[in-house]
Amino acid sequence: MSEEKSLNFIEEIVAQDLAAGKYDAILTRFPPEPNGYLHIGHAKSICLNFGLAKHFGGGTNLRFDDTNPTTEETEYVESIKADVKWLGFDWVKECYASDYFDTLYGFAIQLIEKGLAYVDDSSPEEIALQKGTPTVAGTGNAYRNRSIEENKTLFEAMKAGAFEDGAKVLRAKIDLGNPNMHLRDPLLYRIKKAHHHRTGDKWCIYPMYDFAHGQSDSIENITHSICTLEFIPHRALYDWGIEQLGIFPSKQYEFARLNMTYTIMSKRKLLQLVQENHVESWDDPRMPTISGMRRRGYTPESIRDFCERIGIAKRENIIDFSLLEFCVREHLNKIAQRRMVVTDPIQLIISNYELGEEILHSENNPEDPDGGVRAVPFSKELWIERDDFMELPTKKYFRLGPDLMVRLKSAYIIKCDSFDKDEHGNIKTVYASYFPESKSGSDTSGIHVKGTLHWVSAKHAVPVTLNEYDRLFKVEDVAGAEGDFKDYINPNSLTKVTTAWGEPALLEDSKEARFQFLRKGYFYQDTTSTQTALVFNRTVTLKDTWAKEQKK
Repeated sequence: MSEEKSLNFIEEIVAQDLAAGKYDAILTRFPPEPNGYLHIGHAKSICLNFGLAKHFGGGTNLRFDDTNPTTEETEYVESIKADVKWLGFDWVKECYASDYFDTLYGFAIQLIEKGLAYVDDSSPEEIALQKGTPTVAGTGNAYRNRSIEENKTLFEAMKAGAFEDGAKVLRAKIDLGNPNMHLRDPLLYRIKKAHHHRTGDKWCIYPMYDFAHGQSDSIENITHSICTLEFIPHRALYDWGIEQLGIFPSKQYEFARLNMTYTIMSKRKLLQLVQENHVESWDDPRMPTISGMRRRGYTPESIRDFCERIGIAKRENIIDFSLLEFCVREHLNKIAQRRMVVTDPIQLIISNYELGEEILHSENNPEDPDGGVRAVPFSKELWIERDDFMELPTKKYFRLGPDLMVRLKSAYIIKCDSFDKDEHGNIKTVYASYFPESKSGSDTSGIHVKGTLHWVSAKHAVPVTLNEYDRLFKVEDVAGAEGDFKDYINPNSLTKVTTAWGEPALLEDSKEARFQFLRKGYFYQDTTSTQTALVFNRTVTLKDTWAKEQKK
């Protein structure tokens, strides 16, 4: 019997809570702000929150933290929902912080009535100075001593639109001397006269994240609120708000966010790349967004596997991008359909082939015993790769050259008889003889060769465009590099766009199918691909070549 996988520290907390009867069932949440597309870092959080609930028989809410109307769009909401579903998860409830604006406003009134919140007319700069420093206590101002009635009147006037943006804020009244700067009278509400993607112009005041977060969790009866490590200092305010309001006691727990080499995990910076045309779009196949990875051909299974492998930790670290590629490559090897594509063709004529053409069969995936076979047309005139022919072969060259023999994949053994060159001295046509009794699957020739070449029938070949990619950035630690992060963009991130020739099965294959183009890598049809103009993105190479390339 295999040993059961040990629990991570968050799973241990949940297991203890359930064993103690603290909850009948757990409820987690994934709370993205709809101000951009999700990236691979969010995938870790998605897998954690939904996976945790699934493991313990609970559920997960998808809640959009839409408290900043100037940066949020419905487009982002829809993309987030698509990404979560694509990763293989579904939510118990689709929620929005804006669903709770009336309730949150009521909570703010309660705090004012308890003498725990006040309206402050200070500017952001004045408030920052009044908060002091980590080693020097903050100082109060005259607004802190406003009466409860005055604060209620002013806050209601803020809601009614009586003041301009920035004129006033609502602050919690906690402790200006607290060592935790987040408890030094933090902001609860600000004025922002902007159209909201869901509530329209109903509101001109919006709750701050630290206020909306804990209270929204409580409204939904979230049992375990999982955040990244930077929210540790915020936890005290999270608990304070819930305690003072006497509402459902949601609890916050923190884990290390995903940091990965050659990648940035900032939606703000990713937006810059899009807006400044460094990439084509949010789903550009070079982007670390989930939609970009989906377009490139990554599978949800491989991303979930990656998130499982890196685990859940309490300390920050940087994960090598190659691990993600390894997970993608490992899954694709099991499921990808094998196809033959020639990228730099030279003509191969089989001089003694008199059948005109025939249909051969080749296995779709040697790793899948139930993968079946496909029909591959074979004819007298074929295309092979230019690199697969050498005029003066070296001693250990096992491909095609004068008097050398190779097997054509899923076809016959051939022997090179001669070749022609063009006016520039380049190989133009190779002439060969085939051995009829050497047909794959029924070979009785007794001939043994060491090399196997892929090919396509010239008459039946289908033109395809191949996009080959590399890492978007050329340094490992982009976030820690000096200067503008855009200075480290890899100018060769789109390494090559090639017109190639593929076997005709590609015209019949599903657009969702994954492919291994033999000896080329793993490929996936791009969203721009059509039946008359097939376009494929290289998902990942057959082997990890990045480190080797960097040493050249």
